[in-house]
Amino acid sequence: MSTRTPGGDLPVRRIDRILAFMSLGLLVLSIACFFAIILGSAAKVDFASGLWPTVGVVVYIAPILAFAMLITVLIMSFVRRARANRGE
Repeated sequence: MSTRTPGGDLPVRRIDRILAFMSLGLLVLSIACFFAIILGSAAKVDFASGLWPTVGVVVYIAPILAFAMLITVLIMSFVRRARANRGE
């Protein structure tokens, strides 16, 4: 049997919401860049010039940052819930 949080659910803070939506946005951006690279390689585009190097880096960096933001939100919510349960 699990313990109940005192006073019901804890309210969602603004920073939690911001980090969650930024994580989702980075994942969507990464997927869009991935498909842009697929379409660019099908069109035989020169990936060494223009905006393509940035698109290539986003595919590698954005999922890692999104995962780190999601883990941060999880840890923050676990700590906040533990403090609320310890308080009463």
